[in-house]
Amino acid sequence: MTDQAPWRNPVKARLQAGEPVLGLTISTPSLEAAAHASTLGFHFLWVEMEHSPITLELLRNIVLATRGLPALVFARVPVVEIYQAKRVLDQGVTGVIFPFTSSAEKASIAASATKYPPVGRRGSGAGAAVRTWPQQHGSYYDSADENVMTVCVIEEASAVEQIEEIASTPGLDVLFIGTSDLSFSLGLRGRQDEPKLKKAIERVRSVALRNGKFLGRPAGSAEDVRRYAQEGFLFFQFCTEIGLMELGARQLLDPLAITGIPPEDRPLY
Repeated sequence: MTDQAPWRNPVKARLQAGEPVLGLTISTPSLEAAAHASTLGFHFLWVEMEHSPITLELLRNIVLATRGLPALVFARVPVVEIYQAKRVLDQGVTGVIFPFTSSAEKASIAASATKYPPVGRRGSGAGAAVRTWPQQHGSYYDSADENVMTVCVIEEASAVEQIEEIASTPGLDVLFIGTSDLSFSLGLRGRQDEPKLKKAIERVRSVALRNGKFLGRPAGSAEDVRRYAQEGFLFFQFCTEIGLMELGARQLLDPLAITGIPPEDRPLY
């Protein structure tokens, strides 16, 4: 019997090769929707536990239902706390997304939460994760330390002010710019086409790249991905599964002019 090669996180491998990765946001407590989404061509599922009713139990079921399917499971936790990361990691996710990472202290907490001692502070009770981890031989702990990805969301003005300290924190893989919340933090009420926001994004972009961190941001179209990739962004969050349903409905119904909802009144997800 020959030894198998160690499992390598394909999202991380693509990023290291300079290739973009695309994630679909999962926001509804539908196991079937998440499992099907994993087969559609996205590289990972962004399981939203900050802004949705998705529970820890459902997250575990998503990991079970998508085992062996193409898209990996990443979870966005509600806050930057070690115990929040422990709970999702112990369900077997391959990436943790930390919101509002607005200081070097929070960046350090995020980095330590996803690694075992002596590098980090992750607890060893990972029985469920071991049972569903892609690598079923060797040490789960070593494989997890090598392959779990740490994504920090930059979405406050204070984070931009401390971006040098945040970006230089060891152990962070991706700095993801939450452009909507950052716009609100800057007093722009979510508006995206504002010089003040663009200046903040550019500062984060340049500092992150200089510190060897991968860059992420939301994207709404293939054109967005192409344009932002030219600026160094490689990690993309697409709409929710509800938003994907709406996009499909528009493609079907708009040519027939029978939606009944004027484009300017339609919700965005």
